[in-house]
Amino acid sequence: MGGVDPGRKREAWIAWEEGGRLPDVIFEMLSPSTAKKDRTEKRDLYARVFRAAEYFLYEHETRKLEGLRLAGRFYQSIEPDEHGRLWSEELGAFVGLWHSEIEGKQDDWVRLFRPDGSLIPTEAEAERERAEAERRRADEAEAELARLRTLLAERERG
Repeated sequence: MGGVDPGRKREAWIAWEEGGRLPDVIFEMLSPSTAKKDRTEKRDLYARVFRAAEYFLYEHETRKLEGLRLAGRFYQSIEPDEHGRLWSEELGAFVGLWHSEIEGKQDDWVRLFRPDGSLIPTEAEAERERAEAERRRADEAEAELARLRTLLAERERG
């Protein structure tokens, strides 16, 4: 979404802290106590007042992921693909469930996937991948340096 700081960590969206901007995409993690309100009152609020282009809801207890796209004044369901993932036009990515261990907890997590189906890494995963790639490059450079030193030593002896 343009016009807002993508690097700022947010617990919640507060319009006056975003220069009056309202979100284009909303993700709602449902709990049994709020699910009915989220599917009715909040859904209407997001459609009529926020005009949020897309609204994704995930109910952890049932592992149910739903996606809605604004069509006029009302939301229409986003149909899942063959993997059960929902295409977000706003994000240019699929929204789906990914089963893995995060911080020692095995679970299904709501994650973003590229159009080719590959997982879009979180910031922490991307940083870990960068660090591993850097370590591999350093190891390869050290191995090449050792090989060249050996070659040089052989030439000097020869």
